[in-house]
Amino acid sequence: MSKSIIPPVAQKKPVQLEKHGDVRIDDYFWLNDRDNPEVIQYLEQENEYYQRMTEHTKPFQAALFEEMKARIKEDDESVPYFYNGYFYITRFETGKGYPIYSRKKGTLSAPEEILFDCNVMAEGQPFFQLDGVSISPDNRFATFATDTVGRRIFTIGIKDLFSGEILSDNIEKATGSCVWANDNKTIFYSRQDEQTLRPDKIYKHRMGADPSKDKLVYYEKDETFHVSVSKEKSRKYIVISCSSTLTSEHRILPADKPGGKFRVFQRRNRGVEYGISHYADKFYILTNKDKATNFKVMVTPEDATSKENWTDVIAHDENILIEGIDIFKDFLVVEERSNGLNHIRIRPWSGEGEYYLPFENETYSAFTMMNVDFNTDILRYGYQSMATPSSVIDFNMKTKKKTVMKEQTVLGDFDKTKYVEKREWATAQDGTKIPISMVYPKSLKRDGSNPILLYAYGSYGASMDPHFSSTRLSLLDRGFIFAIAHIRGGEDMGRQWYEDGKLLRKKNTFTDFIDCTKYLIDQKYSSPEHFYAEGGSAGGLLMGAVVNIAPELYNGVIAQVPFVDVVTTMLDDSIPLTTGEYDEWGDPNIKRYYKYMKSYSPYDNIKAMRYPNIYVSTGLHDSQVQYWEPAKWVAKLRSMKTEENLLFLDTNMEAGHGGASGRFEALKELAKEFCFIFELEKIAG
Repeated sequence: MSKSIIPPVAQKKPVQLEKHGDVRIDDYFWLNDRDNPEVIQYLEQENEYYQRMTEHTKPFQAALFEEMKARIKEDDESVPYFYNGYFYITRFETGKGYPIYSRKKGTLSAPEEILFDCNVMAEGQPFFQLDGVSISPDNRFATFATDTVGRRIFTIGIKDLFSGEILSDNIEKATGSCVWANDNKTIFYSRQDEQTLRPDKIYKHRMGADPSKDKLVYYEKDETFHVSVSKEKSRKYIVISCSSTLTSEHRILPADKPGGKFRVFQRRNRGVEYGISHYADKFYILTNKDKATNFKVMVTPEDATSKENWTDVIAHDENILIEGIDIFKDFLVVEERSNGLNHIRIRPWSGEGEYYLPFENETYSAFTMMNVDFNTDILRYGYQSMATPSSVIDFNMKTKKKTVMKEQTVLGDFDKTKYVEKREWATAQDGTKIPISMVYPKSLKRDGSNPILLYAYGSYGASMDPHFSSTRLSLLDRGFIFAIAHIRGGEDMGRQWYEDGKLLRKKNTFTDFIDCTKYLIDQKYSSPEHFYAEGGSAGGLLMGAVVNIAPELYNGVIAQVPFVDVVTTMLDDSIPLTTGEYDEWGDPNIKRYYKYMKSYSPYDNIKAMRYPNIYVSTGLHDSQVQYWEPAKWVAKLRSMKTEENLLFLDTNMEAGHGGASGRFEALKELAKEFCFIFELEKIAG
């Protein structure tokens, strides 16, 4: 890479930001305006710099793209699932980048009905996403929602599946969430606040009516809550769900009575979360009520849903996190997590013969899937590990017979016996043991010379389960170790794991990652010269924090759509998601939260020192982490860092938070990231 190419220098336009008597000077606040031609010019200059600096890697990027694509079975399809008289299938065709949604009536040998061909729908669009597909109870109509910008603002349409006609009902500026009442004529859908993009309204639309006259049936005034609408598996109730980080509230309406009024299931009580599942004449409730930190299962009659009527079905266990339940006519299936691993518990309603599904790997991921039918003994679940491709398995809960319906096809010479899967435990600064999931070539020698890519997220209670990736083989087969640090802030080790990595304990997330890094170096898996870190969104915050705290441990860092300007963003309640985030990060309008945030916010803590090589990606239309956060971060890093290591800002001018659309376009972005670290490792194409 040529050092004669001069990186762009963003103009400094100091803005004074004051809060609680504290003054921050933000030289790059002006980048917060995507309508300003100067801003677009700067982003394009950064893109041009990145392109020129990596021009010589283009053939390698192209080869990596083809290598990763060649492992993917192009003419692939999902395992069909049966619902209301039809088998539903999602499939891909060779050479096409988007899915085709289809169904077959009654039997898999029936003629295929194409519901939506996204390849046709995406023609001429720089970005395309289909969401919100919901089939009417009589199987005739389907709602569908499309986004052609990447900002997660959808237009809902209705298709007559018998005639193929797209009806004139065109509902704009919606979230895509949509459900049918049982009359086959009424749909309920959600909309966002146009400024903040917080889903805050539920509307009712009657087919054929003017959408501009749709009735508002619920408005959530509390800016820390967002709303959604769904239908119970029993098909008896439509549910409006209101939720914040810490609190839940639901409203229910018989699906046979769309003209009726929703009634509150149980009023919100701060700190109490609950989810509901209807079956027969009861509701089953997954909740943390009564200080059940790891959640418990309760039950209540459907006509008496307030909390004084709830009784325990499965009691709270401080060592087992209950993550979800699935209800069948003869069984209650419970998804649990303990010791950092998934477990699936089968519990007959009779109360006799309870058991767990057996899983043998040291590190793996298992989860229930599309189980839409009550009247079956078959549980469908997914299983994978870091060296084992994902499988869809049908399990007979009575006979305990397991049928692998599909294992992910990996084309080429893939052989999972060539790789070692392992779980290690690092010791954090406070003595807490942090699990690390790893996969690497069996031929690897622990002499400190191996390149390693360590990934983590560590926020919102999101657990990063060990999973398989065929694209990751491009790293492993070049001698890399890939590892996931299950740091606090996720729920990998239970609910308390999350509580210990948020609000005024957020720094545990960062120091856990650093301690995992040090452990892997101490154990001779790698060394700082060959150590790489990766995280996206809130995981990008993690990356920004660790390069400020311990830059000497890393040769390179990949930060995808990073949330790095924490204080400024959390003080701006006009930005999408901000007010709903107070329970995660704290409210900086309160002084102690402001001070704590400022002490770790990556943008506010950039110093004049040596930083590792850094690749930063973002999307101009990102609605979750606004593009200006990474743009400001890179601009400030350029002005303050004291070395000549690589620093790239790569902005997709047409995409949002999820990056490029299409099945294979994402591989091109991944090829850029891999080339970045391969170049640093002097691995040639």
